[in-house]
Amino acid sequence: MLEPALHAMLYPATARNAGAHAGNGTGTRIIDLFAGIGGIRMGFEAHGGQCVFTSEWNDFSQKTYQENFRDGTAQHALIGDIVTFPAEAVPEHDILLGGFPCQPFSIAGVSKKNALGRPHGFECTTQGTLFFDVARIIATRRPAAFLLENVKNLLSHDKGRTFDVILQTLRDELGYEVHYRVIDGAHFTPQHRERIIIVGFRGKTS
Repeated sequence: MLEPALHAMLYPATARNAGAHAGNGTGTRIIDLFAGIGGIRMGFEAHGGQCVFTSEWNDFSQKTYQENFRDGTAQHALIGDIVTFPAEAVPEHDILLGGFPCQPFSIAGVSKKNALGRPHGFECTTQGTLFFDVARIIATRRPAAFLLENVKNLLSHDKGRTFDVILQTLRDELGYEVHYRVIDGAHFTPQHRERIIIVGFRGKTS
């Protein structure tokens, strides 16, 4: 559970009064895929977002997530495996959030899989293809925007071919305007951690 001081910082009174954490339906609707313990959700809720659906496969992360947010099951579903979950059953939402698994694309993850003689990238069928489940939900629900997060090495994995497939899927097949940038967490926290942030918009932004 969040410490009171941290909770007060993340959820200031103005955001709470706007309905960000009260579940009263007045905030921008978000869904939280591959949620972990809810880090991305925290940032959006601090600015008025209302989470209406969560998917997290790991049991321990689920328990921590539930302690952090105390969502009522009547208004908010927390499910495990997104692969078997029908896209049509995902609630309508405005913004899709997803930090899809990085192990098949990270430098360390690829090195380990190579050492063990295991496939990586999209050829890793347990984790590497989960991006396409994100695309499946976007195609069905057509949110106004999405934010995806992964390791910096996603850009160069398989000589850039992996990222090309992702961009082609989001831009050409789904029709979203897509922007991306590598951001170092050191600008915001005492930790050097570079991540690629991919954002997409259903409508034109320029």
